[in-house]
Amino acid sequence: MKSQKASKIISLTIVYVILAVCAIVWVLPFVWLIMQSFGYNASGKSSFMPDWSTATFANYGYLFTGGTPDYQTTGSSLDINPYNGLSYYLTWFLNTFVIAVICCIINTLFVLMVAYAMSRFRFKGRQMLMKLNLILGMFPGFLGMIIMYWVMKEIFHLQGTFWALIFIYSAGSGMGFFISKGFFDTISKSIDEAAQIDGANKAQIFWNIILPLSKPIVVYTILTAFMSPWGDYITSSYIIGLQNTSQWTIAIGLYKWATDLNYASVYYTRYAAGSVVIAVPLAILFIATQKYYVAGVTGGAVKG
Repeated sequence: MKSQKASKIISLTIVYVILAVCAIVWVLPFVWLIMQSFGYNASGKSSFMPDWSTATFANYGYLFTGGTPDYQTTGSSLDINPYNGLSYYLTWFLNTFVIAVICCIINTLFVLMVAYAMSRFRFKGRQMLMKLNLILGMFPGFLGMIIMYWVMKEIFHLQGTFWALIFIYSAGSGMGFFISKGFFDTISKSIDEAAQIDGANKAQIFWNIILPLSKPIVVYTILTAFMSPWGDYITSSYIIGLQNTSQWTIAIGLYKWATDLNYASVYYTRYAAGSVVIAVPLAILFIATQKYYVAGVTGGAVKG
């Protein structure tokens, strides 16, 4: 009995140690990013650990004022600065916010309506459409980026603007209906039948009965639809390009700050501050709606 108890304690200790190490590895990059956002280095170069004796909030101020760090010397190559003046960060933030909000509204409506149709209606070709959607979902979206670029440029003449991103993000959003469909499958069809007896049509049943009963999956869909364009870099950088600075999303701007060899020494700590700021809205949204988010995922996973 004692040997079994001792072996259980040892096994649990090993598991907890492994989980603790994994947690530290997972959290460390975020802690380091926050520390860098307060960093200041008189040489104008980022260090792995900032000197807390010179820690400053100035990096957050530079995001919105476009100010130049006081270690930037006159006549140096760092003075040739395409991002300074009135800071572009607020413009990038607003661009990304507009894209995310518009796509969130459109995507949520598309996904929920398609999911409801697939869950409740039976029509010819339904199974084939679902299987085709699964097959297409196996291919990453960026495989069609060249076609999307030329469609935006030659047909819609939107290439180089964030409106092209809204078009692209929204066009295929209905394909992500599987989790929402699984949730709708868990709602008894007898509710629909009772509403139809009372004279309600399909649209009234969907908007007035099903959606109020589906708050978890609605919140889950809203969050996922908002997060996708909020942090996307690959599609946005390819469609908008790296020349039209005022049309950039926040992901393009932060990437440029962190990787431009001519300016990274000045903008690296500002990049860290910008990354922290851009994460705050998502963190607040997720924490505020966490219980609905988890219920939506688990409810949608019950049935396919």
